[in-house]
Amino acid sequence: MPVRRLNHAVLYVRDVARSVAFYTDAFGFKVDVEIPGRAAFLSAAETLNDHDLGLFAVGEQAPSPARGSVGLYHLAWEVGTLGELAEMATKLSATGSIVGATDHGVSKSLYAKDPDGIEFEVMWRVPREEWPSPEDGAGMRALDLDAELARWGADLRTGAAAGSAT
Repeated sequence: MPVRRLNHAVLYVRDVARSVAFYTDAFGFKVDVEIPGRAAFLSAAETLNDHDLGLFAVGEQAPSPARGSVGLYHLAWEVGTLGELAEMATKLSATGSIVGATDHGVSKSLYAKDPDGIEFEVMWRVPREEWPSPEDGAGMRALDLDAELARWGADLRTGAAAGSAT
């Protein structure tokens, strides 16, 4: 049986309420179920999943994720338009969460950390027919969001949100 896609992510966090506040504010997730102080299950707008993010409390004494150690590096959340990516850049900048921004050629990505130091990516997918070929040597470079908005516009919908199978 082939895997079709990632259905949801579950994270251990220090404080469920703090993490719920972050993910509902930054991503617009809605809370489906919350067990105060212990767990919460959140969903993205227009999702077909019963939840997209689970949060389980482990307490304030839990160590922060150690960069370069074995474990999850980051999760990537996809937005449908560059305008939505720009909105995320504004929200995440206001919270001091952004740690990087990269143009991958096939996607335009922001990197940020949640209140527990868990890194995540928010990305917009370049239209598939515009992906650079491996022979082009298109590597990663710093993201110039304003230049990408000028090139693609704020409203071009790509990825699964566009009804594409890619």
